[in-house]
This record gives sequence, C-alpha cells and structure tokens, in this order.
Amino acid sequence: MEYIILILGFIFLIKGADFFVDGASSFAKIFNVPMILIGLTIVAFGTSAPEAAVSISAVLKGSNNIAVGNIIGSSIFNILVVVGISAIIKPININTKTISKEFPFLLLSLIVFYILISDISLQGDTINMLSKGDGMILLALFMVFVYYLIEMAVTDKNAFEDDIKGFSMSKSVILTVIGLVGIVIGGNMVVDSSSKIAMNFGMGETLVGLTIVALGTSLPELVTSIVAAYKGENEIAIGNVIGSNIFNMLLILGITSIIKPIYIESKIFFDMSYLLGATVLTYILIIKEKKATRYSGIVMSIFYIGYVGYIIMRN
Repeated sequence: MEYIILILGFIFLIKGADFFVDGASSFAKIFNVPMILIGLTIVAFGTSAPEAAVSISAVLKGSNNIAVGNIIGSSIFNILVVVGISAIIKPININTKTISKEFPFLLLSLIVFYILISDISLQGDTINMLSKGDGMILLALFMVFVYYLIEMAVTDKNAFEDDIKGFSMSKSVILTVIGLVGIVIGGNMVVDSSSKIAMNFGMGETLVGLTIVALGTSLPELVTSIVAAYKGENEIAIGNVIGSNIFNMLLILGITSIIKPIYIESKIFFDMSYLLGATVLTYILIIKEKKATRYSGIVMSIFYIGYVGYIIMRN
C-alpha cells in the first residue's frame, strides 16, 4: 500500500508544481514585479511547506533528529541536486543580484545557524541545542531578508520579464492555490509512505531525516525548479532553491525552536559542514560564468551521491 501512496504522491507533486509555476509566473506579469522575487517568496514558501509541516510535527512528537535532519538534508538536496539536475536539463542563467546578494545572504544564514548550535565548543555547555533565544535570532535575520525582498520589489521593477505568459487574476490565483495544494498533499504522501518503507528496512531516525524525509520534502523544490528551468523561467528555478534554503534555516527552524528547544546530535555537525561546503561549491561554480552549466550540474550531483554514500555507511 505504501508504494501506491508513494506513486500517487509523485503525481500530485508533478502536476502541482506545473500549475504552481504557471500561476506564480502570471503574478509576476500582472503585478510587474521581478521574476526573482516570485521565486524567492511565493514559490520558495510554497515548496518549503512540507519541510515546515514535517519539522514542526517531528519536534512536537519529540523526534528532534528527524526535524533537524530533514531541514539540513533538504537544504543539501536543494543546493546540489535541485540546482544540479535543473542545470543538466537546461543551463540556468543567474541574475547578477542573485550572485552578489542572495547567495551571500544564504551563506551568512548558514554560518549564523552553525554558530548558534555550537554550544559545547563555543560556550562550554554540556549539550548542543537550538534554544528559544536562538530561534528569535534566526527569525530576526529572516526579517532582514524580508526587508530586502520588499525593497527589491519597490526598486527593481526593470527586472520584469515581458515574455512571461500571463493569465487573469482569478485564474492565476486558482492555478497557484491548486498547485500549492497538490505540492503539499503530494509531499506529505511521499514523506509518510517513504518513511514507513525506510523504517521497515531498519534505517535510523537521523538517517531517515537526512535522506528519505529530506528527499521527500524537497521533491516540490526539485519538480518546481525542473519545470521552471524547462519553461525558461530561470529566476524561479534558482530563486526557489535559495529562497527555500533561507526559509528552511531561518523561518522553519526559528519557529520550530521557539515552539520547543531542539537538541542537536553531534553527528549533525558533519552534515551542517557539508551543507556549508556545498553552498560555497555551488557559488564558486556559477560565479565565473554567471550561470549553472551542465558541467556544474554534473559536479553538484556527484557531490550529493558521495554525501549519501557516506551517511549510509556512517549509520
């Protein structure tokens, strides 16, 4: 039965992502706003909904390892696989502001998070945890990001792409809502079924969070970015990934830790270091040519395969 639910989940995800990209692109046309803003906000928030649902639910149930592993694993998957596969399918041109502002802000967010969870090494505590105070710091940093988005929406109207297919307001809303519902339902179906399948094979909670659950909750980002790249909506494809990772690290973990402090397992520090390294690697690969090429996509994908191989052996 789990396998049937898994297949149905994929169907919901794929069709939901298709509708969602069309609806979000149309909003950019209607309101004459930069496409990158749509990718960094509406699309990023929509595709991060499964991560939010899974992580908050996991913390409330006391499954801290799944909650944190889900966010870090999803972010690694996003930066290496989502960008990588999208670039392999069709090279992605990167906006100058993405290189000079959004990517550096993502790196800053990762560094701040790394510092906040390093209680043993930096403060001499007996445990590492993400406290309520840490959550407030993450949310404050997220507010800075929101301010930047608002400023960009007001001042960067010239970034609008005139060849985007537009629909009426009502149709845009319907497409976006139906797409988002499909993404969330599909993501939840994939996560629930894949988690049960994984547990039946004896996988540990942390490994499940970093791989199966992370992959399941990242499928919306993957499908949405692939669809966007295929349709030529480059700014949605890359903005979705950067925005989703910022949402994951600052908003979702910020809210989750305020609801209930999260204890951090020591092995997570390797995964967090790998995420930081993967983000730097991606930045280096795209900064020279201002695009994610097929070669870059292959390199990113190989690094993800190596990561998964390591954590499976580690478990």
